Amino acid sequence: MELRFHDTMTKEKRRFQPLDPENVRMYVCGPTVYDFAHIGNARPVIVFDVLFRLLRHVYGDGHVTYVRNITDVDDKINDRAARDYPALPLNEAIRKVTELTGSQFHADVDALGALRPTVEPRATEHIAEMREIIEKLIANGNAYVEQDHVLFSVGSMPDYGKLSRRSLDEMIAGARVDVAPYKRDAMDFVLWKPSKAGEPSWPSPGGIEVEGRPGWHIECSAMAWKHLGEQFDIHGGGIDLVFPHHENEIAQSCCAFHANRMAQVWMHNGFLQVEGDKMSKSLGNFVTIRELLDTDKFAGRKWSGEVLRLAMLRTHYRQPIDWTAAALEESRKTLDSWYDLVGDETKAAAAPDAGVLDALGDDLNTASAIARLHAIAAEVRAGTGDDQVRLRRKLKASAMIMGLLSATKAEYIAADPQVVAVDAAAVEALIAARAAARAEKNWKESDRIRDQLAAMKVVLKDGKDASGTPVTTWEIAR
Repeated sequence: MELRFHDTMTKEKRRFQPLDPENVRMYVCGPTVYDFAHIGNARPVIVFDVLFRLLRHVYGDGHVTYVRNITDVDDKINDRAARDYPALPLNEAIRKVTELTGSQFHADVDALGALRPTVEPRATEHIAEMREIIEKLIANGNAYVEQDHVLFSVGSMPDYGKLSRRSLDEMIAGARVDVAPYKRDAMDFVLWKPSKAGEPSWPSPGGIEVEGRPGWHIECSAMAWKHLGEQFDIHGGGIDLVFPHHENEIAQSCCAFHANRMAQVWMHNGFLQVEGDKMSKSLGNFVTIRELLDTDKFAGRKWSGEVLRLAMLRTHYRQPIDWTAAALEESRKTLDSWYDLVGDETKAAAAPDAGVLDALGDDLNTASAIARLHAIAAEVRAGTGDDQVRLRRKLKASAMIMGLLSATKAEYIAADPQVVAVDAAAVEALIAARAAARAEKNWKESDRIRDQLAAMKVVLKDGKDASGTPVTTWEIAR
């Protein structure tokens, strides 16, 4: 199948042609581990997880390398460590913070159904690669040493700004440029800086005698180079990273390796707002993934990870998304209805539906793919016998390519934080016994079984299939 993705660099949707179909390579900027990830952080995790799944389907599981980094050296980490562990040496406190928040991040994104990346490098494990790139930039005349800092000379790269396509004034404003005596130009950015007392530090490049630590942008250039090479296929992240972070990554990598491109395609997901407003702590609408999963802070209830995932995918990844209780409730009802149809189906069709794949191949159009899933669900409801079984498996296989319907109905129910898990086999056995009682017109026994199921929080729905045969489906009371 053909894949077409929108490239932020060219502002065009282009046919995707990997540099090496035997090793399709993707890099996505990951978390800075200093606190719980908020729901905005979840968007790139979910979006690029769907892309990872799609690439694996097209090129084969063993032919896609997905790198998502962890930033574990940062001022926010230092501040959190000093606040939470004031009695410990800073480096030891930092290790505690990054280990704790890193495990919290993994638990949260696992709950969202995201596959683990092929490689998940940590910045602190790639200092040697950062120094090597910085030395190359100095040797090439793209960086200079001043007052124990190493800075990238923006003026040395004629097409700097080609990703964001901003004017110089816009770039200065967007980067919140610091005026510093060691800069030759206001737009020059830090590759390496001296560490303060007690902060993490390493031997500095460029002949600097004092130890220091890397700037933010050089970290991703180094980790991408280490695990994907000088050039690779896809670089992803949130739209907020286009400038200055991704612009500076391009500058560093292209100048260090004398290349005209870093990634062949740049993909960016849009912003997220909550109930029509920008998410912020001052507005009281700042919500973490963990709070959505484990508390009733948002809309007065907890939400399962799969509901959060479907709600996120209802909007095309490049469009802004409004995170609302109504969208979550609609997603929950959709998943309930789909699981009612597939039940405990564990077998998938040989391949997902062509319409779902075509939608995903068209710039990851998850909204269109979900519309097709609804159409398949309607076909399941109208089907009978072996045809209905085939359609059930088709629905499940088509949803699984997006990380949805990956569990059995019983597992989905158990994962929902609002309900008590039930034994699906026991429920089905009681429904069968009730059907037998109804067939014998034993209404007393039929009502007794219905009451027993109701006590188990199981709601029955009696109906008929296309041939007129009585059919009973069930769901957990909400």
